[in-house]
Amino acid sequence: MQVSETTLPGVLLIEPKVLGDHRGFFMETFRRDLADAWGLPPLVQDNHSRSGRSTLRGLHFQEPHGQGKLIRVVTGQVFDVLVDVRRASPSFGKWEGHELSGENKRQLWIPPGFAHGFCVLSEEADFLYKCSDYYHPECERTLLWNDPEVGIRWPVDEPLLSEKDRRGMPLRELEDLPWY
Repeated sequence: MQVSETTLPGVLLIEPKVLGDHRGFFMETFRRDLADAWGLPPLVQDNHSRSGRSTLRGLHFQEPHGQGKLIRVVTGQVFDVLVDVRRASPSFGKWEGHELSGENKRQLWIPPGFAHGFCVLSEEADFLYKCSDYYHPECERTLLWNDPEVGIRWPVDEPLLSEKDRRGMPLRELEDLPWY
């Protein structure tokens, strides 16, 4: 696996070694020894979501009980976004986006303290992620997906949103933000 840092501190882009031939392919998607070497905490929960074209999920984070997430797309294609919401971070309020797909097989490690979301670019996408803490609904926070001060350039103008995501809060109004 090839691992590289991104523009946001602590975020890693992971490109697995893919062995393929006329029958298909094989790749390792997770190894505890490599995760330890990269400084990832123990991962305790696996999640799987399926969404249709133009669905936008996010931008979510938990505080307390922040979740680090090791994410990948197994079928389809998404534009994946993360925003640093850690108070006192040198990159507070900054975002980056990555195209993840079943085709490119890239993974992202997103440490606790980042709001995370994605928008589906294909007809359908299956999104898998491992988390460093359990889901605590009472701790979930939602950053407004189109907060003008954050300025995310989403690839869709009118995404399909849940009511929870539609009611997200601008970064300047969010309380209980994690510390860097």
